[in-house]
Amino acid sequence: MTTGDILRVVNLSIQFGGLKAVDDLSFNVRGGEIFGLIGPNGAGKTTVFNCITQFYKPDKGAVWLKHDGSEINLVGVPVHKIITYGLVRTFQNVEIIKELSIIDNVLIGAHIAYKASVLEQALKIGRARREERLLREKAGQILELMGIADRKDLPAGGQPYGVLKKTELARALMCAPKLIILDEPAAGLNDTETDHLADTIRTIRDQYACAILLVEHDMRLVMDVCDRICAISFGKFLTVGTPEEVRVNKDVQKAYLGEGGG
Repeated sequence: MTTGDILRVVNLSIQFGGLKAVDDLSFNVRGGEIFGLIGPNGAGKTTVFNCITQFYKPDKGAVWLKHDGSEINLVGVPVHKIITYGLVRTFQNVEIIKELSIIDNVLIGAHIAYKASVLEQALKIGRARREERLLREKAGQILELMGIADRKDLPAGGQPYGVLKKTELARALMCAPKLIILDEPAAGLNDTETDHLADTIRTIRDQYACAILLVEHDMRLVMDVCDRICAISFGKFLTVGTPEEVRVNKDVQKAYLGEGGG
């Protein structure tokens, strides 16, 4: 497991009209850890993710990502370039092209790895053929890891929701990420699928030396899989610590359960 911070969010703020969705928020994600971001509905969790990946441009603050031994402030970086720094994300709703096979959906994640020209790719000659072969082998290995290699040539349309979630994760791994942001990956999964997801998240962290930033409403999954957790409410920082430290924190209990919550 790597040491040091892979991501530092510093004094992040963003406002929509009169609503301050994220309010002077700071936290850090260490290399190789599974880090959770939790909070009640409307706490600003997905907005934080969108600011980190530059889907939204924050009004204030910095997002420092470790890359090639130095730190890069992602604020102001074009969205399409974020992936080149080793940061990828998934979405609450799976973004899968139903007409393509499972493996072709996964190969979309390797678009930054292609070196062949457009003409070489169109004609499937020389370098393009070699790249295609190597990347298909890599995609097959990742699908083996996900336990869905037997479905690789089937159309994505009509596949069970759990398979589509794994396909999206596999596509993220094709980018050789150093940090994956997972936005509610357990949404729509049953208890058995959620348990498998927890195992998959740990395997990704261990086998790919990849840190994971997880936002999730399923507290059973969060408490089970995360090394540390940051809790927020109405865009404001509440606390950060181990799952047990966060579980017993009075501010977290108040945010989730109200004044009389225990």
